[in-house]
Amino acid sequence: MKRYFYFLASFCFLLLWSSCRKDFDFTPTEGALRFSKDTVYLDTVFTNIGSSTYTLKVYNTSNNDISIPKIKLQEGQNSNYRLNVDGMTGDTPLTGKEFTDVELLAKDSMYIFIETTIDIQSLVSDDTQFLYTDAIEFGLNNKQTVELVTLVKDAVFIYPQQFTNPDGSTVIETLSFDVDGDGVSDETNIQGRFLEDDELNFTNEKPYVIYGYAAVDEGKTLNISAGARVHFHANSGLLVTNNASLHANGLLSTDDELLENEIIFEGDRLEPGFSEVPGQWQTIWLFSGSTDNKFDYTTIKNSTVGILVDGNQDDSSKLQINNSQIYNSSNFGVLGRATAITAENLVINKSGQSSFAATYGGNYNVTHSTIANYWSNSFRQFPALLLNNFITDSDQNIIPNNLNSANFTNCIIYGNDNPELLLDQIPEADFNFKFKNCLLLFNDPNNNFTGPYYNFNDTDFYENMLFNLDPEFLDPQQNKLQIPLTSPAAGQGTNAGSLGSDIRQISRPSPSDIGAYNAVDLEN
Repeated sequence: MKRYFYFLASFCFLLLWSSCRKDFDFTPTEGALRFSKDTVYLDTVFTNIGSSTYTLKVYNTSNNDISIPKIKLQEGQNSNYRLNVDGMTGDTPLTGKEFTDVELLAKDSMYIFIETTIDIQSLVSDDTQFLYTDAIEFGLNNKQTVELVTLVKDAVFIYPQQFTNPDGSTVIETLSFDVDGDGVSDETNIQGRFLEDDELNFTNEKPYVIYGYAAVDEGKTLNISAGARVHFHANSGLLVTNNASLHANGLLSTDDELLENEIIFEGDRLEPGFSEVPGQWQTIWLFSGSTDNKFDYTTIKNSTVGILVDGNQDDSSKLQINNSQIYNSSNFGVLGRATAITAENLVINKSGQSSFAATYGGNYNVTHSTIANYWSNSFRQFPALLLNNFITDSDQNIIPNNLNSANFTNCIIYGNDNPELLLDQIPEADFNFKFKNCLLLFNDPNNNFTGPYYNFNDTDFYENMLFNLDPEFLDPQQNKLQIPLTSPAAGQGTNAGSLGSDIRQISRPSPSDIGAYNAVDLEN
């Protein structure tokens, strides 16, 4: 009992002593800090677009509570960097460019958060990129510094106009065009604007940054040169309207990492942490009535839907896509709706729903393509490849439309789910398809998929097929879908397609390999 009362008295004394102490004894100290890094690289940003927030951790390794006399940006108030110092005491503001008497407890640490927004025109006048630097200084006399480095890129910015109402609210320009095909322009709620005539040629001189939808007006063509880079802000995309076209004229690159001649569509966040994040922008929308759309040596990544293709199912020139790649789509890689798509040497991977969805009927001819889906961000509802011949409207009415043709030849259809094919049909419309010399993941031990369309012995639908054999992709999680010489897809193709070479412009052997890539020795 005495021991208990002694413990209680001691505890109360300590509690009273600590509550009466109003502050710690902080000793002004310079030159004794340690940092998590000696240089903070804020990666690459576009001019006038804010960066992500980067962190620097500052350590007090001593046994004393210290006060740092000053923390400041070397360029002072003229710096394009902004700081937020975490864990400060007193009345000093948390955000700014200079701080005094910053307190840090013994053996403790604090974070400094760093951001920047830079106008490249204030730095250079004749260059498309500029390396901007500054430093954070710690102390007054015995100063310690941490360098700050940012690469700033110039760009062509395309954005809708903004209007201010009398009440002060802001209205953003929206697109008006013939939505329903009746020859009359319709108002939409799609924020964006039509490209001017002098904007219809995207070059590789500067990147393009698009806010809202950049639209191609009726009867006009957007030409995109080899090596062009097109970046989209959140909720943005391209839209091609009635009798308009998009020609993405990429070329083969010699460097598989730089893709210097490839056309690349992606988001406008250039930091490495965003390089593989799905859903950063919306889609390239080939609206009903658009025609003669072409993509060659094009990479589309990190969108919601890579390419959305509507209508014109009897127009064989609706969409021709060759030697192209679509990755990291949060919903669909390619979504066709009652349309016509011809594809050769197409590679799709990592889609939140289907990598290729041929819906609401239409005409599809896909050759020597790799339709994979190794999505791992969440549960996905649909397989890598989806075919159907109907649509459900907003009132839940089912509207049928003929699937006149869906031909897949020399294709790999594979992924990390099973099965990777869904044939979703209703009897009110035609449902015509044919798989020939394809490698398909479809294992159904419990006979959940029945009916004549799943009769894999019926040569009207399936011919010379390979089932459930691992294609041995190089690294599907990193979107590397090349196959080795030992792949079961090697040498199993048939004579098909018009290009005569694989996606790397290497002549196809005879017999050809299945998929977009020729089989190669991946060990060397």
